[in-house]
Amino acid sequence: MAAATVSAYSTWAASAFIIQTMKIHEFQAKKLFSEYGVPVPNGRVASNPEEARTVAEELGRAVVVKAQIHAGGRGKGGGIKLAADPGEAEAAAAAIIGMQLVTPQTGAEGKRVGRVLVEEQTAVDRELYLSILVDAASGSPTIIASEAGGMEIEEVAASQPEAIHRFAIDPAAGFQPHMGRQVAFALGLDGDLMRPTVALLTGLYNCFVEKDCSLVEINPLVVSKSGNVIALDAKVGFDDNALFRHEDIAAMRDPNEEDPLEVQAEELGVENYVKLDGNIGCVVNGAGLAMATMDSIKLAGGDPANFLDIGTVNDPDRVVNAFRVLIGDDSVRAVLINIFGGMARVDIIAQGVVDAHKELDIKTPVVVRLAGTNVEEGEKILQESGLPIIRAADLGEAAAKAVEAAG
Repeated sequence: MAAATVSAYSTWAASAFIIQTMKIHEFQAKKLFSEYGVPVPNGRVASNPEEARTVAEELGRAVVVKAQIHAGGRGKGGGIKLAADPGEAEAAAAAIIGMQLVTPQTGAEGKRVGRVLVEEQTAVDRELYLSILVDAASGSPTIIASEAGGMEIEEVAASQPEAIHRFAIDPAAGFQPHMGRQVAFALGLDGDLMRPTVALLTGLYNCFVEKDCSLVEINPLVVSKSGNVIALDAKVGFDDNALFRHEDIAAMRDPNEEDPLEVQAEELGVENYVKLDGNIGCVVNGAGLAMATMDSIKLAGGDPANFLDIGTVNDPDRVVNAFRVLIGDDSVRAVLINIFGGMARVDIIAQGVVDAHKELDIKTPVVVRLAGTNVEEGEKILQESGLPIIRAADLGEAAAKAVEAAG
């Protein structure tokens, strides 16, 4: 994210606020797919090498052993291995479970593997790409399909844009069979493959809508040598804001796969927090103001360390908890607090800043810009606190001072 443009930050932050995504593992996604009639290989998850051997014995054929982490590119890091028999499956699981798997999507630190999916090998004739997501421009569910399966879709879009096919779906009308036929034709899945492809797409769309997904992705979707259409991989993300409707989905969450600071923020009631790659921590009330604050930091030559919206709140403890999260981030070199009080009272926010300095060991420079309801009272609280807080009259000045303070 550090190299993102100013406009890209606004777009990203808006989507992060509106649709915060909970991910699940591949084995969980495939179980969900199968409930909606989407064909997947037979298999089961294993937590240790002995279980992997047992699963391979039950399947009675050659298997593939796949690391279960929330990241793609696992094969490139040694997280996917083929096994011809149960003994090889056990050895493969022993090599994968417990490893710190580094892929292009994990970053250099990688992710520790706790489980593997053991499933039957599939003789593949063709690899395709298929996903459904909410298009930000139209606000409609959109099918993305490509014959260039097995590759990162971003790479395909950059090098072969003509290979990407998009099909917008009217939410009121829903998915119709003729749309499925259009997608099948675009992927070259005609003849005997037409009917199973439409059925697969119908199930995938029903899953997307009924489970409040933000993304369902199959990469690769394969045509097997036996002539079947199968989801060889599965990725699903859910809209966090809808999880109250889906206790079964919420129970699939794996906090070990999430950023520890984001988990901590949620536990402390600071729900609108997303970790970024910069070094200037932000505490802002309102998503729009948070986006403007991040853009201002970029314009001043700096990089935001986070998106953090404390919301319209009149509670000093929320400010204190926001600081707890920020000081837990070793990359933060300065904090910018940008508050515009409408329904929120500036004096209460200011008291939270003072309380945070009393309760926590804050050594990081703090820049504060206050405006709005009870701003005079808020200014007085900060002034009488005697704290070494850097003051700013407007957002541009605040961003410049935060960048300077961060060095």
